[in-house]
Amino acid sequence: MTNQINAKRLFFASCIALIVTAISFALRARLETVFGPEGYGLTQEQIGWAFAPAFWGFTLAMFIGGPLVDYLGIKRILWAAFICHLIGITVTILARDFWTLFLGTLAIGIGNGMVEASLNPMIASMFPNKKVKMLNRFHVWFPGGIVIGAVLGYLIMDKLNLYWQIYVAILFIPLVLYGILFFGQKMPVTERVEMGVSNKNMWKAIITPLFLIMGFLMLFTASTELGTNQRIESLLKGSGVSALLVLAFINGIMAIGRSFAGPIVMKLSIRGLLLSSAVFAFLGLIWLSYAQGYSIFIAAAVFAIGICYFWPTMIAFVSENIPESGALGLSLMGGLGFLATAIVLPIMGKFMDLSGSGSETLRYMAILPAFLIIAFGLLYFTHKKKS
Repeated sequence: MTNQINAKRLFFASCIALIVTAISFALRARLETVFGPEGYGLTQEQIGWAFAPAFWGFTLAMFIGGPLVDYLGIKRILWAAFICHLIGITVTILARDFWTLFLGTLAIGIGNGMVEASLNPMIASMFPNKKVKMLNRFHVWFPGGIVIGAVLGYLIMDKLNLYWQIYVAILFIPLVLYGILFFGQKMPVTERVEMGVSNKNMWKAIITPLFLIMGFLMLFTASTELGTNQRIESLLKGSGVSALLVLAFINGIMAIGRSFAGPIVMKLSIRGLLLSSAVFAFLGLIWLSYAQGYSIFIAAAVFAIGICYFWPTMIAFVSENIPESGALGLSLMGGLGFLATAIVLPIMGKFMDLSGSGSETLRYMAILPAFLIIAFGLLYFTHKKKS
């Protein structure tokens, strides 16, 4: 075992681990029709509940894993993620009804949460002077992995007409790869431990007004991004384009955008970037609700610009402004985001069951970034006056 921390290898392995999370996201978007009314016979609301454990499990893992990262170390939480991923992928391949799909999704969700709970603080610790830049680069591979997963799903299921189980089994490839890359590596302690911040001060940090405000707003940013993307297959049904290709297009733009996060943040500031994102997300959702045919891709591009920086910038904001919150603070932010998504998925399904319209549901979803425009606007101008 090496005695030196190999930051490059650890960062690369982290990106591969996040790709497992991302492909599982794209996979669920495609499996909507496999398990839906025309497949295994689940209603849209039932699919929402069956997919919700991906986010409930993620939330549970983040809330539990976050505090434990400081006590057990990054390595133990990471290997817990590996085991949960292995179980979840296997059970999903064997799924045939609501409960097997539910349990497979839950295990994968817990694995995904453990990945975020361990790797966000590890990257913040390895790159203390480049947090926004490196966290955005890390999170490039969430949309990047969704692009990979969406394209593979399109080719395997839509073009080659192969069994959907083959599509799910592809997850074993990045799973084994990140296991090999992390094996035997020395990992850093979390930033809070390195700073010597006490447990008491860590818990104090997460009840400050600023943390509570950002945690509340994370509910809206995450639901706007993840809720819409996760149910894209149903939302765009009958639009005349492949929903998986639209998903790949959205996340391709997000991956490119996050690669250039550093200069953009320098120009706009973190608060300015969040405000601009909310405006584009609102316009994109409204446009998507009316677009038909290939004009959907233009609307999707506007939406992609809006949601591109939401997740990593919210995480980076807390890491930079409330570092005393440590791994717990970052995990709580991520957990709140996935908790909100778990709640919104069946609600979206209920809207679609009642109205039979993805377009109307998209217009309901636009309420979320509309609220964020007001909230981030107040945050931006309040901060400006304080500065």
